[in-house]
Amino acid sequence: MDILNAIVALSNFVVIPALAYGAQLALGALGVTLIYGILRFSNFAHGDTMAFGAMATILLTWWLQSLGVSFGALPTALLALPFGIAVTALFVLGTDKVVYQFYREKKVKPVVLVIVSMGVMFMMNGIVRFIIGPDDQNFADGARFIITARDFKEMTGLDEGLAFKTTQGITIVTAIIVVALMFWFLNRTRTGKSMRAYSDNEDLALLSGINPERVVMITWIIVAALATIAGVLYGLDKSFKPFTYFQLLLPIFASAIVGGLGSPIGAIVGGFVIAFSEVTITYAWKKVLVYMLPEPLEPSSLVQLLSTDYKFAVSFVILIIVLLFRPTGIFAGRSG
Repeated sequence: MDILNAIVALSNFVVIPALAYGAQLALGALGVTLIYGILRFSNFAHGDTMAFGAMATILLTWWLQSLGVSFGALPTALLALPFGIAVTALFVLGTDKVVYQFYREKKVKPVVLVIVSMGVMFMMNGIVRFIIGPDDQNFADGARFIITARDFKEMTGLDEGLAFKTTQGITIVTAIIVVALMFWFLNRTRTGKSMRAYSDNEDLALLSGINPERVVMITWIIVAALATIAGVLYGLDKSFKPFTYFQLLLPIFASAIVGGLGSPIGAIVGGFVIAFSEVTITYAWKKVLVYMLPEPLEPSSLVQLLSTDYKFAVSFVILIIVLLFRPTGIFAGRSG
């Protein structure tokens, strides 16, 4: 029984939270990887694109909630999500037209576009804070749990309860659907194949008659969709605060680089590597070890390697190690 209790505690505090967080990072890293692979620069504004998409979705969610519209047990934000994606897509397409297109036509070095994206990042951060404010915003409704700890204890008779939040379930299922659609689009559709061709060899793609501006437009729309979905899922699961999305940029980039920058599969794997690393290193293992070890060996301390305040430091350390020893990442993406 103690082993079962240990497994439940591990699932409750490590496995399920890391799966949900990993899915959010994977969706964010996919957007970064697409921009890097097709537009050939590291987009530092991606975290704030997530914040902008989440903000647009939250504003419509609040309006729907004020009208008494709900989605039953599911969050109303899921109804508002298509609107958030559309608004974000229009915003990033406008930003591309006003800002990035000029530098693209000048064929500037990627480092210039990185610096430009930092300017866009600060602009978007300011817009989001101005519209919705800098504080935590609550927009989650519907059923809070798929299963509560009390119900689980009653069902199993175990001392340890498993609480599975609705938002965690939605995050994992949505991520699976989005990733499946993404790979189907890139591998099966004509537009997806033209995007891959443009990514592999721009000159050859142009000779083949591929319209580069159309590829750029589709890329931004997909990135806006991925960023909005990731931003909303993170906001539902944790909380929405504009500055948090700026901080998320580090684990998202770490995910993309660990997996292999430019590799969609790498972005997904990297997301889960970073998430499980952050959660396991900052988790206090005392409860699990008490169940598993004999009484004389039970720890008296929390057995926590790092405080949760330092979870982003885990991403940073992993990023440094990967850049030093395997800069191409797990799936050998582009390193330059």
